[in-house]
Amino acid sequence: MSRYDAKRLPRQTGAAGWNAILPPQAPLPVLESDLTADVTIIGGGFAGLSAARRLHQLDPGLKVALLEAGRFAESSAGRNSGFMIDLPHELSSDNYAGTGLEADKAAIAMNRKAIAFATEVAQDCALPQEMFDPAGKINAAATRAGDKHNRDFAAHLDRLGEPYRLLSRQEMQERTGSAHYTSGLYAPGTVMIQPAAYIRALSAHLAGQISVFENSSATGFGKQGNGWLVSTPKGRISTGRVILANNGHLESFGFYQRRLMHICLYASMTERLTPEQITRLGGTPRWSVTPADPMGTSVRRISGSYGDRILIRTCSSFHPTIETSEMRLRNAGWVHDRKFKERFPQLGDVRMEHRWAGMLCLSRNGSAAFGALDQGVYSACCQNGLGIARGTLQGMGIAELVLQGGSDIASHFLAQPEPPRLPPEPFASLGANSYLMWKEWRSGKE
Repeated sequence: MSRYDAKRLPRQTGAAGWNAILPPQAPLPVLESDLTADVTIIGGGFAGLSAARRLHQLDPGLKVALLEAGRFAESSAGRNSGFMIDLPHELSSDNYAGTGLEADKAAIAMNRKAIAFATEVAQDCALPQEMFDPAGKINAAATRAGDKHNRDFAAHLDRLGEPYRLLSRQEMQERTGSAHYTSGLYAPGTVMIQPAAYIRALSAHLAGQISVFENSSATGFGKQGNGWLVSTPKGRISTGRVILANNGHLESFGFYQRRLMHICLYASMTERLTPEQITRLGGTPRWSVTPADPMGTSVRRISGSYGDRILIRTCSSFHPTIETSEMRLRNAGWVHDRKFKERFPQLGDVRMEHRWAGMLCLSRNGSAAFGALDQGVYSACCQNGLGIARGTLQGMGIAELVLQGGSDIASHFLAQPEPPRLPPEPFASLGANSYLMWKEWRSGKE
């Protein structure tokens, strides 16, 4: 008889800054009794919430239950930098270009389906522009190598027929207030999200349509008749089908063993800038840059009801345990402080108020862990560093696979080869962390 028990549960390092700057969070129920459902979703991030919404769209009478292990928006979904990117964003490349024109065109079309879906969510949940902003983003360069990466990516976008605009050093300083950057490539299709606000809003919206539970970790599930029995610490769900939308923790239930790479990224966010500091900074109130070298430093300036703040994200580490440590977070914070001073020497009196770590899941070949795992058990995991767009898309696709037997989105992921196996430990960790350190060193001022 099939049974899958979680060998570990999600653990977070540092309070999610995006969530901390929002007003107090209204609680959602904890599962404290037994119930029945047609479909049970494990994981309340972008994939799980998108799957739940799409299931309800396809069949409003379907009994759907969704389990989130902790508070909504405190998980990895609320810990990313908020870039919902439409263009190719291959993190293992030098300049984000993908493996070929046709593959990149297909990926762009898929990403834009996810953006359209998320735009409807933002409208239904009445998210203001400060939390869902179709403002585009900039690839920012700080070295000659970065300038070349931008020119190479521009040539790739020309071949794809995609719009962009190259920005001079002066234009970059006028936008960001920083003299650090030597050039930029602006692409208009990215939506900038306040990730915690989006996750909070969608989970609360769905709570009026389906059964949504937080602080209700799935500890395991086993075969029960023609369906499954999902266990949590205080209740159980008898369900016909199970969707695992828990990204790297798919492996914690025994699936895709030694095929998923668990990478931790680190971020810091400043305190509210004072009016005098805002004047000293200059630039525009909201902007977002990814580094021209994918292993460089991402920076966002946000403004709105939570004040004017700057976010720095850089440093990464490989963790088969799917969790990092306070020491690594502290060490990353020192790097963030140095990167901040390099970019904004005029803000020497600004301190970081929030620091956090967040896990992402990749495969060696960039493939998703998507599709049927057992009779009535499905996966929408391994978003390969593109959690918002790819997670949304996988959630949509898995819902369409479960209820319709397939779709264009499902076929897109099902056509990908299986994620290959990783080398054995300790070689995987030593090799991955050495590679990440070398890539970060090579990125230099980027």
